[in-house]
Amino acid sequence: MDRRSFITKAALGSAAATALAAPAIAQANPKITWRMTSSFPKSLSTLFGNTEELGKRLSEATDGNFQIQSFAAGELVGGLQAADAVSAGTVEACHTVGYYYWGKDPAWALGSAVPFALSARGMNAWQYFGGGIDLYNKFLARDNLIGFPGGNTGTQMGGWFRKEINTLDDLKGLKMRVGGFAGKIMERLGVVPQQLAGGDVYAALEKGTIDAVEFVGPADDEKLGFVKVAPYYYYPGWWEGGPSVHFMFNLDAWNGLPKAYQSLLRTACQAVDANMLQQYDWENPKGLIKLMGQGAQLRPFSSEILQACFKVSNEVYAEIEATNTEFKTLWDSIKEYRKEWYLWQQVAEYNYDTFMMIQQRQGTL
Repeated sequence: MDRRSFITKAALGSAAATALAAPAIAQANPKITWRMTSSFPKSLSTLFGNTEELGKRLSEATDGNFQIQSFAAGELVGGLQAADAVSAGTVEACHTVGYYYWGKDPAWALGSAVPFALSARGMNAWQYFGGGIDLYNKFLARDNLIGFPGGNTGTQMGGWFRKEINTLDDLKGLKMRVGGFAGKIMERLGVVPQQLAGGDVYAALEKGTIDAVEFVGPADDEKLGFVKVAPYYYYPGWWEGGPSVHFMFNLDAWNGLPKAYQSLLRTACQAVDANMLQQYDWENPKGLIKLMGQGAQLRPFSSEILQACFKVSNEVYAEIEATNTEFKTLWDSIKEYRKEWYLWQQVAEYNYDTFMMIQQRQGTL
């Protein structure tokens, strides 16, 4: 075979291979456009911003073939109806928090946060390595849903109050916006819980419809202006030690995705999960400084209040476990790991952080 003939045949072979490969690639990466409804308003750039972040990462990774369009709370459905819309197939996806739906079944809350459970890092460890994602998805499948962690705020603040809260008596009759399962605990201590979507909270507090509100932490709370009408800012948010936000998908739509897209979507969800917590860790210190300058009065919940809330929480858990097998399965798994997590946290992390906090207070950092 002469050199010219060899090069010509090689070129033709290469072209043929390219022609054959192109349709296969196109078939494996079809153009798909989904809609995602968020439980959060656009004004909360960290929460809604990470709703949009998922779509951005998917589009970049697929050259625009896999698109997820984001819609803020209220644009398609209300913030507290996001998971219901996905379950029904009205939209393919949502970005929401499981405890919004605890009224349908308390087990919904266990995928996000319940009082005195795990911190953000503990929650992520349980989900990714302790089987938490699979356990929660077994529960969600009843509603034709599959979900993956899509963010965490870290331990939240205890909220904004019009008056100081020093004793258990100060809680009685208090109308408080408190999300999810925590409202059930607070109710037993005399609080009148109110569940409101994020976009409705400030107006209710300003009009006096509610006396107190918990939301997230300094970064978001500063944007919402709660300090203007309720200056006492309490900590910690014992009901949300490490609340996971979730991306939830219609199970039929998920099953219809190519395997490559399923893998990519899970990877992108985990990336956004980390991204949100890192963003809050960056923005919350700055938000707290701003709030202090605007007149926020920092207050810790008293030991009396924390101990009473811990006791009541355990009583409520025992009652639910006795009749709800799905709740018991999830809660048993969390409790088993919680013992190990807080044993370990007492050693290196706690002692290092405590030493560094002392340096910060002494002005030596």
